[in-house]
Amino acid sequence: MSDVEGLSDDALLVLFGNGDRAAAVRLTQRFAPRALGVAMRMLGNRAEAEDITQDAMMRLWRMAPDWQPGQAQVSTWLFRVVTNLCIDLKRRQRGGTLDLDAIPEPADKTCGAMDHLQDKARRDALQEALMHLPVRQRQAVVLRHIEELSNPEIAEIMDIGVEAVESLTARAKRGLANALASRKEELGYTDG
Repeated sequence: MSDVEGLSDDALLVLFGNGDRAAAVRLTQRFAPRALGVAMRMLGNRAEAEDITQDAMMRLWRMAPDWQPGQAQVSTWLFRVVTNLCIDLKRRQRGGTLDLDAIPEPADKTCGAMDHLQDKARRDALQEALMHLPVRQRQAVVLRHIEELSNPEIAEIMDIGVEAVESLTARAKRGLANALASRKEELGYTDG
């Protein structure tokens, strides 16, 4: 096993393509949790998100021997694959229902029971509102505001211009605000 801790994503992928298993472990540690987060926010279902993440990581491993460092960021390539797989799955499932209760939320040990319940209600409300956005708006807002990617990175992932990303995220934010406006008091948000 080689020492891969401080290596760049490109270097790790090249190493894996040459048979270095430690590089694969490190890449998985770097990217699988974030890929899973994107998929969960896009799909609203943990089991489906795990399948998408596994499929995306397998695609990364298959293309590793052919990776050309410097042509794209590994993260950008992977998030594009994840979002495309999510979009494909949603197209196949059109008309199906989503189990929002299947999304586990990590417990915050620093807050009390009431705070925890309110936080969960807020997360659930956000997830529900996200699921009602058009898929491209949801994709843009998840990548921008939850994964905190830059607009140019999102543009590359979504294969659109930066202005289109800005438009999608602005429309998504307006849609989320409208969807959640009537629930402000219920969710514990006050104007004071």
